[in-house]
Amino acid sequence: MKKNTFYLVVGCVALALLAIFWYSVEVHSPFIVEAAFIVAIAFIYLIRKKVTDFIEDERTAKISEQAALRTFQVFWVVFCAFSIGAVMQILYVPAFPREKLPVRAPEILGPKMMGYFQLGLLCLMIFLYVGFRIYYARKFGDWETDEE
Repeated sequence: MKKNTFYLVVGCVALALLAIFWYSVEVHSPFIVEAAFIVAIAFIYLIRKKVTDFIEDERTAKISEQAALRTFQVFWVVFCAFSIGAVMQILYVPAFPREKLPVRAPEILGPKMMGYFQLGLLCLMIFLYVGFRIYYARKFGDWETDEE
């Protein structure tokens, strides 16, 4: 298995954990997500051993550096925009005694959903990193056409 394929599998495992987390919250059973997390870490550890191209040289270090930097640059903008919206949603408190309470628009992003979105953003970060790794690997000539 190639390195980028491994990262994609890790991203898919993270998405599966997000779905399991949602299910665990719905059935009010934290044991499900805790067990799934332990199984996922063991699975990732096992497939990590099957990766064939973990060779660290100057070029792969440069590719990893550029991919991490670009992932951080894109992700912080998305995460900050989401966080600002979430804080605004939390801080909205209707004014008290009035004859008629203002009609509040339905919440698109309630407090319960914020956790799901944050976990989803973490999955997005993994996929961003993989995408940038692929881009910079091609740019710096890490492989020609041997990627899966």
